[in-house]
Amino acid sequence: MSASVKESLQLQLLEMEMLFSMFPNQGEVKLEDVNALTNIKRYLEGTREALPPKIEFVITLQIEEPKAKIDLQVTMPHSYPYVALQLFGRSSELDRQQQLLLNKGLTSYLGTFDPGELCVCAAIQWLQDNSASYFLNRKLMYEPSTQAKPVKNTFLRMWIYSHHIYQQDLRKKILDVGKRLDVTGFCMTGKPGIICVEGFKEHCEEFWHTIRYPNWKHISCKHAESTETEGNGEDLRLFHSFEELLLEAHGDYGLRNDYHMNLGQFLEFLKKHKSEHVFQILFGIESKSSES
Repeated sequence: MSASVKESLQLQLLEMEMLFSMFPNQGEVKLEDVNALTNIKRYLEGTREALPPKIEFVITLQIEEPKAKIDLQVTMPHSYPYVALQLFGRSSELDRQQQLLLNKGLTSYLGTFDPGELCVCAAIQWLQDNSASYFLNRKLMYEPSTQAKPVKNTFLRMWIYSHHIYQQDLRKKILDVGKRLDVTGFCMTGKPGIICVEGFKEHCEEFWHTIRYPNWKHISCKHAESTETEGNGEDLRLFHSFEELLLEAHGDYGLRNDYHMNLGQFLEFLKKHKSEHVFQILFGIESKSSES
Protein backbone atom coordinates (compact mmCIF):
# COMPACT_ATOMS: atom_id res chain seq x y z
CA MET A 1 0.00 0.00 0.00
CA SER A 2 1.38 3.37 -1.03
CA ALA A 3 2.37 5.48 1.94
CA SER A 4 1.06 8.64 0.28
CA VAL A 5 -2.36 7.09 -0.39
CA LYS A 6 -2.50 5.71 3.15
CA GLU A 7 -1.70 9.11 4.61
CA SER A 8 -4.26 10.78 2.33
CA LEU A 9 -7.04 8.37 3.34
CA GLN A 10 -6.24 8.86 7.03
CA LEU A 11 -6.55 12.63 6.57
CA GLN A 12 -9.82 12.16 4.69
CA LEU A 13 -11.28 10.16 7.58
CA LEU A 14 -10.16 12.89 9.97
CA GLU A 15 -11.91 15.55 7.88
CA MET A 16 -15.08 13.45 7.64
CA GLU A 17 -15.13 13.20 11.46
CA MET A 18 -14.94 17.00 11.65
CA LEU A 19 -17.77 17.33 9.12
CA PHE A 20 -20.04 14.95 11.03
CA SER A 21 -19.39 16.93 14.20
CA MET A 22 -20.28 20.17 12.37
CA PHE A 23 -23.40 18.62 10.82
CA PRO A 24 -24.65 16.10 13.40
CA ASN A 25 -28.27 15.88 12.21
CA GLN A 26 -29.27 12.93 10.07
CA GLY A 27 -29.33 13.74 6.35
CA GLU A 28 -27.13 16.83 6.53
CA VAL A 29 -24.16 14.87 5.17
CA LYS A 30 -25.34 12.36 2.55
CA LEU A 31 -22.75 9.77 1.52
CA GLU A 32 -23.16 8.36 -1.99
CA ASP A 33 -21.97 5.02 -0.57
CA VAL A 34 -22.98 4.50 3.05
CA ASN A 35 -20.18 1.93 3.44
CA ALA A 36 -17.46 4.21 2.06
CA LEU A 37 -15.87 5.14 5.38
CA THR A 38 -16.06 1.57 6.70
CA ASN A 39 -14.34 0.26 3.57
CA ILE A 40 -11.54 2.81 3.91
CA LYS A 41 -11.01 1.88 7.58
CA ARG A 42 -10.81 -1.81 6.61
CA TYR A 43 -8.31 -0.95 3.87
CA LEU A 44 -6.12 0.98 6.30
CA GLU A 45 -6.31 -1.88 8.81
CA GLY A 46 -5.24 -4.34 6.12
CA THR A 47 -8.44 -6.44 6.16
CA ARG A 48 -9.37 -5.23 2.69
CA GLU A 49 -6.89 -5.55 -0.19
CA ALA A 50 -8.62 -3.62 -2.98
CA LEU A 51 -8.44 0.17 -2.96
CA PRO A 52 -11.89 1.33 -1.80
CA PRO A 53 -14.07 3.69 -3.86
CA LYS A 54 -13.56 7.41 -3.42
CA ILE A 55 -15.55 9.25 -0.75
CA GLU A 56 -18.42 11.13 -2.41
CA PHE A 57 -21.06 13.07 -0.51
CA VAL A 58 -23.43 16.04 -0.53
CA ILE A 59 -23.76 18.62 2.25
CA THR A 60 -26.84 20.84 2.35
CA LEU A 61 -25.95 24.32 3.58
CA GLN A 62 -28.51 26.78 4.93
CA ILE A 63 -27.83 30.38 3.91
CA GLU A 64 -29.36 32.81 6.36
CA GLU A 65 -29.60 36.01 4.28
CA PRO A 66 -31.28 35.65 1.87
CA LYS A 67 -32.96 32.42 2.95
CA ALA A 68 -31.64 29.75 0.57
CA LYS A 69 -30.06 26.32 0.37
CA ILE A 70 -26.86 25.21 -1.37
CA ASP A 71 -26.06 21.56 -2.04
CA LEU A 72 -22.28 21.15 -2.01
CA GLN A 73 -21.29 18.02 -3.95
CA VAL A 74 -17.85 16.74 -2.95
CA THR A 75 -15.61 14.00 -4.34
CA MET A 76 -12.34 13.20 -2.58
CA PRO A 77 -9.75 11.68 -4.94
CA HIS A 78 -7.68 8.97 -3.25
CA SER A 79 -4.67 11.31 -3.05
CA TYR A 80 -6.60 14.31 -1.68
CA PRO A 81 -5.49 16.56 0.04
CA TYR A 82 -2.29 16.28 -2.02
CA VAL A 83 -4.34 16.66 -5.21
CA ALA A 84 -7.23 19.02 -5.86
CA LEU A 85 -10.63 18.35 -4.32
CA GLN A 86 -13.57 17.96 -6.71
CA LEU A 87 -16.59 19.94 -5.58
CA PHE A 88 -19.54 21.84 -7.02
CA GLY A 89 -22.13 24.08 -5.39
CA ARG A 90 -25.70 23.93 -6.66
CA SER A 91 -28.89 25.77 -5.69
CA SER A 92 -32.37 25.89 -7.21
CA GLU A 93 -32.41 29.58 -6.28
CA LEU A 94 -29.55 30.37 -8.70
CA ASP A 95 -29.69 30.37 -12.49
CA ARG A 96 -26.88 28.77 -14.50
CA GLN A 97 -24.96 32.03 -14.85
CA GLN A 98 -24.89 32.87 -11.14
CA GLN A 99 -24.15 29.24 -10.28
CA LEU A 100 -21.19 29.34 -12.67
CA LEU A 101 -19.89 32.54 -11.04
CA LEU A 102 -20.35 31.08 -7.55
CA ASN A 103 -18.30 28.00 -8.40
CA LYS A 104 -15.65 30.11 -10.14
CA GLY A 105 -15.21 32.10 -6.95
CA LEU A 106 -15.08 28.97 -4.80
CA THR A 107 -12.54 27.27 -7.09
CA SER A 108 -10.38 30.39 -7.11
CA TYR A 109 -10.40 30.48 -3.30
CA LEU A 110 -9.46 26.80 -2.98
CA GLY A 111 -6.59 27.40 -5.41
CA THR A 112 -4.85 29.38 -2.65
CA PHE A 113 -4.44 26.24 -0.51
CA ASP A 114 -1.17 24.33 -0.49
CA PRO A 115 -1.02 20.57 -1.23
CA GLY A 116 -1.68 18.63 1.95
CA GLU A 117 -4.14 21.16 3.41
CA LEU A 118 -7.68 19.95 4.12
CA CYS A 119 -10.16 22.36 2.62
CA VAL A 120 -13.76 21.04 2.74
CA CYS A 121 -14.49 22.90 5.97
CA ALA A 122 -12.90 26.02 4.50
CA ALA A 123 -15.05 25.67 1.37
CA ILE A 124 -18.17 25.47 3.54
CA GLN A 125 -17.15 28.58 5.45
CA TRP A 126 -16.45 30.44 2.19
CA LEU A 127 -19.91 29.59 0.87
CA GLN A 128 -21.58 30.70 4.08
CA ASP A 129 -19.63 33.98 4.05
CA ASN A 130 -19.78 34.82 0.34
CA SER A 131 -22.75 33.15 -1.38
CA ALA A 132 -25.33 35.79 -0.35
CA SER A 133 -24.02 38.23 -2.97
CA TYR A 134 -24.65 35.72 -5.78
CA PHE A 135 -28.29 35.29 -4.70
CA LEU A 136 -28.73 39.06 -4.47
CA ASN A 137 -27.12 39.59 -7.89
CA ARG A 138 -29.61 37.15 -9.40
CA LYS A 139 -32.46 39.11 -7.86
CA LEU A 140 -31.10 42.38 -9.26
CA MET A 141 -30.77 40.87 -12.74
CA TYR A 142 -34.53 40.26 -12.85
CA GLU A 143 -35.57 43.67 -11.54
CA PRO A 144 -36.72 45.93 -14.43
CA SER A 145 -34.92 48.94 -12.95
CA THR A 146 -31.47 47.41 -13.13
CA GLN A 147 -29.03 49.04 -15.55
CA ALA A 148 -26.33 46.42 -15.17
CA LYS A 149 -24.85 45.19 -18.45
CA PRO A 150 -25.38 41.47 -19.13
CA VAL A 151 -22.33 39.28 -18.71
CA LYS A 152 -21.13 37.65 -21.92
CA ASN A 153 -20.41 33.93 -21.81
CA THR A 154 -19.27 31.42 -24.40
CA PHE A 155 -21.73 28.62 -25.09
CA LEU A 156 -19.89 25.55 -26.36
CA ARG A 157 -20.95 22.28 -27.99
CA MET A 158 -18.35 19.52 -28.33
CA TRP A 159 -18.66 16.40 -30.51
CA ILE A 160 -16.43 13.64 -29.15
CA TYR A 161 -15.55 10.39 -30.94
CA SER A 162 -14.25 7.17 -29.36
CA HIS A 163 -13.48 3.81 -30.96
CA HIS A 164 -15.93 2.25 -28.51
CA ILE A 165 -17.67 2.81 -25.17
CA TYR A 166 -18.60 -0.42 -23.39
CA GLN A 167 -17.46 -0.54 -19.75
CA GLN A 168 -20.18 0.03 -17.19
CA ASP A 169 -17.94 2.03 -14.84
CA LEU A 170 -16.88 4.35 -17.69
CA ARG A 171 -20.49 4.84 -18.80
CA LYS A 172 -21.48 5.67 -15.22
CA LYS A 173 -18.58 8.12 -14.89
CA ILE A 174 -19.60 9.94 -18.09
CA LEU A 175 -23.22 10.30 -16.95
CA ASP A 176 -22.24 11.36 -13.41
CA VAL A 177 -19.81 14.01 -14.66
CA GLY A 178 -22.37 15.33 -17.15
CA LYS A 179 -25.04 15.73 -14.49
CA ARG A 180 -22.63 17.16 -11.92
CA LEU A 181 -21.43 19.88 -14.28
CA ASP A 182 -24.97 20.83 -15.37
CA VAL A 183 -24.30 20.23 -19.07
CA THR A 184 -26.67 18.68 -21.61
CA GLY A 185 -26.12 16.24 -24.47
CA PHE A 186 -25.78 12.48 -24.78
CA CYS A 187 -23.42 9.51 -24.71
CA MET A 188 -23.98 6.88 -27.41
CA THR A 189 -22.51 3.63 -26.14
CA GLY A 190 -21.21 0.77 -28.30
CA LYS A 191 -18.92 0.92 -31.31
CA PRO A 192 -18.24 3.66 -32.17
CA GLY A 193 -18.89 5.71 -29.05
CA ILE A 194 -20.12 9.27 -29.56
CA ILE A 195 -20.49 11.96 -26.91
CA CYS A 196 -22.05 15.39 -27.38
CA VAL A 197 -21.74 17.85 -24.52
CA GLU A 198 -23.09 21.41 -24.53
CA GLY A 199 -23.16 24.22 -22.02
CA PHE A 200 -20.95 27.04 -20.82
CA LYS A 201 -17.38 26.73 -22.08
CA GLU A 202 -15.89 26.21 -18.62
CA HIS A 203 -18.25 23.32 -17.86
CA CYS A 204 -17.66 21.59 -21.20
CA GLU A 205 -13.90 21.88 -20.93
CA GLU A 206 -13.98 20.47 -17.40
CA PHE A 207 -16.16 17.59 -18.65
CA TRP A 208 -13.67 16.88 -21.48
CA HIS A 209 -10.72 16.95 -19.09
CA THR A 210 -12.42 14.79 -16.43
CA ILE A 211 -13.61 11.94 -18.65
CA ARG A 212 -10.20 11.60 -20.34
CA TYR A 213 -8.26 11.41 -17.07
CA PRO A 214 -6.24 9.39 -16.37
CA ASN A 215 -5.77 7.12 -19.40
CA TRP A 216 -8.53 7.20 -22.02
CA LYS A 217 -6.38 7.33 -25.15
CA HIS A 218 -8.66 6.38 -28.06
CA ILE A 219 -10.85 9.46 -27.88
CA SER A 220 -10.83 12.80 -29.69
CA CYS A 221 -12.91 15.93 -30.03
CA LYS A 222 -13.86 15.91 -33.71
CA HIS A 223 -15.80 19.18 -33.79
CA ALA A 224 -16.67 22.12 -31.54
CA GLU A 225 -19.24 24.90 -31.99
CA SER A 226 -19.12 28.06 -29.88
CA THR A 227 -21.43 31.05 -29.61
CA GLU A 228 -21.20 34.21 -27.52
CA THR A 229 -24.31 34.80 -25.43
CA GLU A 230 -25.44 37.35 -22.86
CA GLY A 231 -28.13 35.08 -21.44
CA ASN A 232 -28.12 31.71 -19.74
CA GLY A 233 -27.75 29.84 -23.04
CA GLU A 234 -31.01 27.90 -22.69
CA ASP A 235 -32.17 28.98 -26.16
CA LEU A 236 -28.96 27.56 -27.68
CA ARG A 237 -29.34 24.06 -26.30
CA LEU A 238 -30.26 21.21 -28.64
CA PHE A 239 -30.76 18.78 -25.75
CA HIS A 240 -32.74 19.10 -22.53
CA SER A 241 -30.63 16.83 -20.30
CA PHE A 242 -27.53 14.62 -20.38
CA GLU A 243 -28.56 11.04 -21.10
CA GLU A 244 -27.22 7.75 -22.41
CA LEU A 245 -28.25 6.96 -26.00
CA LEU A 246 -28.83 3.27 -26.68
CA LEU A 247 -29.34 2.24 -30.32
CA GLU A 248 -29.74 -1.14 -31.96
CA ALA A 249 -26.57 -3.03 -32.86
CA HIS A 250 -26.08 -3.47 -36.62
CA GLY A 251 -25.27 -7.04 -37.69
CA ASP A 252 -24.62 -10.21 -35.71
CA TYR A 253 -20.93 -10.82 -35.22
CA GLY A 254 -21.22 -13.45 -32.53
CA LEU A 255 -18.44 -11.85 -30.50
CA ARG A 256 -18.89 -10.09 -27.23
CA ASN A 257 -18.30 -6.33 -27.49
CA ASP A 258 -17.75 -6.57 -31.25
CA TYR A 259 -20.78 -4.94 -32.78
CA HIS A 260 -21.40 -1.68 -34.58
CA MET A 261 -24.19 0.68 -33.69
CA ASN A 262 -26.88 1.34 -36.28
CA LEU A 263 -25.62 4.58 -37.83
CA GLY A 264 -28.86 4.99 -39.77
CA GLN A 265 -30.73 5.33 -36.49
CA PHE A 266 -28.05 7.67 -35.22
CA LEU A 267 -28.47 9.90 -38.30
CA GLU A 268 -32.22 10.09 -37.66
CA PHE A 269 -31.48 11.05 -34.06
CA LEU A 270 -29.17 13.84 -35.25
CA LYS A 271 -31.81 15.12 -37.65
CA LYS A 272 -34.35 15.37 -34.84
CA HIS A 273 -31.86 17.53 -32.92
CA LYS A 274 -30.85 19.74 -35.87
CA SER A 275 -27.35 18.25 -36.03
CA GLU A 276 -27.33 16.31 -39.30
CA HIS A 277 -24.24 18.24 -40.47
CA VAL A 278 -22.13 16.56 -37.79
CA PHE A 279 -22.58 13.09 -39.31
CA GLN A 280 -20.03 13.71 -42.07
CA ILE A 281 -17.61 15.35 -39.62
CA LEU A 282 -17.70 12.32 -37.32
CA PHE A 283 -17.62 9.55 -39.90
CA GLY A 284 -16.43 11.14 -43.18
CA ILE A 285 -19.66 9.98 -44.85
CA GLU A 286 -22.20 12.30 -46.40
CA SER A 287 -25.63 11.76 -44.90
CA LYS A 288 -28.33 10.64 -47.31
CA SER A 289 -31.71 12.22 -46.83
CA SER A 290 -34.57 9.75 -46.55
CA GLU A 291 -36.52 11.92 -49.01
CA SER A 292 -33.96 11.59 -51.84
